[in-house]
Amino acid sequence: MAKETFGGDKKLPMKSFLAAYERKLIDSNIHRLPKWIEGYDLTLMTIHWSIGLILFGWLARNNHHWLWCSSLMLALQWFTDSFDGALGKHRDTGIPKWGYYMDHFLDFVFMCSLLIGYSFLFNSPARQIVYFFIPVAGCFMVSSYLAFGATNEFKITFLWAGPTEMRIYFIILNFLIICFGTGWIESIIIYVFVITLIVMCIVVYRTQKYIWNIDMAEKRKRVSKQQDTT
Repeated sequence: MAKETFGGDKKLPMKSFLAAYERKLIDSNIHRLPKWIEGYDLTLMTIHWSIGLILFGWLARNNHHWLWCSSLMLALQWFTDSFDGALGKHRDTGIPKWGYYMDHFLDFVFMCSLLIGYSFLFNSPARQIVYFFIPVAGCFMVSSYLAFGATNEFKITFLWAGPTEMRIYFIILNFLIICFGTGWIESIIIYVFVITLIVMCIVVYRTQKYIWNIDMAEKRKRVSKQQDTT
C-alpha cells in the first residue's frame, strides 16, 4: 500500500477576508529575506514574542501604554509565522514535519501567553474569565489538528476568520484599552466568552459532521464493493 503523503505543510485554501492579500504580500517579499535566516529560525522566534507578551502584559497593569509593545509582539509573530514555511519552500530547505509540530505547538504557547498577558489587566472575576478563554481557544486549535489527522486536510480558518484577522482584532483591542481602559471590557467579557464558546461548538459540530460524511461515504463504497463480489 502506498504511503500517504504528509500534508501538514499544505493548508487548505485560506477562506478569510485578508487571505488573498496576505498571500500576495508573502510571495512578493519572500526573496528579500537575508540568506542567513532560515525558516526554522523564524519559527523559534515565537518563543521570544511569547515572553514579550507576558512581560508587557505584566507591565501594562500599571500603564496601559505598554500594550503598544504587546501589539508589536503580535505584528512580529505574524511576520515570522507567515514567512517561516514560505521561506523553507522558496529555498527548498524546509523541514515540514518538524515545522508542523513546532510551529503549531508554539502557536498554542503564543495564544496562552497572549491571554496570560491580558489577565494582569483585570481584577476578579474578569481575570478568571480570561483564564477560561485558554481552553476554549485551545479547542479551536485541537479541532484543526485532529481534523487533519482524520482527513489529511489542514484548515486554520473558521467562519471567514484566520490567524491574521485574529491578530488584528487583538491589536485593535489593545488600542481600545489604551484609550478607554478596561472597565468596558469587564462589563461585557462574560458575553464575549459565551459567544466564543458558541462559535467553538459550531466549528466542532461542522467539523465532526464533515468527517462523519467522509466515513459514511467510504462505508457505502465498502458495502457496494462487497455486494459486487458476492
